[in-house]
Amino acid sequence: MDPDIARNRLLDAAEELFYGRGVQAVGMDELRSASGVSLKRLYQLFPSKADLVEAYLRRRDTRWRQSLAAYVSERTGPRPRVLAVFDWLHDWFAGPGFRGCAFINSFGELGAVSPAVAAAAREHKDAFHRYLAELAADAGGPPELAGQLALLAEGAITTAAISGSPEAARRARSTAETLLQLAQPKGNPV
Repeated sequence: MDPDIARNRLLDAAEELFYGRGVQAVGMDELRSASGVSLKRLYQLFPSKADLVEAYLRRRDTRWRQSLAAYVSERTGPRPRVLAVFDWLHDWFAGPGFRGCAFINSFGELGAVSPAVAAAAREHKDAFHRYLAELAADAGGPPELAGQLALLAEGAITTAAISGSPEAARRARSTAETLLQLAQPKGNPV
């Protein structure tokens, strides 16, 4: 089997199984079976489960952030772009198989013992925060607005995962709207 095809099959299987059941609950033999990749090829591509977990998180980060950015970019105006983040979150929460944040989940399982998982989670959260900072600055908000929006989004992700309801995104969006209004100088609505 071509190494690129095998790698993609393994990452697809890892994403489905790790996200759906947790990293520690899934063994390499199960990943081999789900991907259809031989155990020999699996270990050629990913010498350890830790290598596969890191690759899964890196790919998920890229896909997650690209999907969010594409959705937000369809909106016109800085304030609607900020609020679109929470609309996108709602759609994600309402989708099939939503289990919360893969990075928080993986960090909770392995962050204390895997520097690579901890780094991938931190890098994902830092990149998301930087993205929110760009959106907040474009909307004329002060620098601290990005941190407030990030806390709203992270809280919504966790709440939606635990409650099984996407409505946390709607509540977070409403709060983000209030923060945007408060952040605007008098007479300068965005």
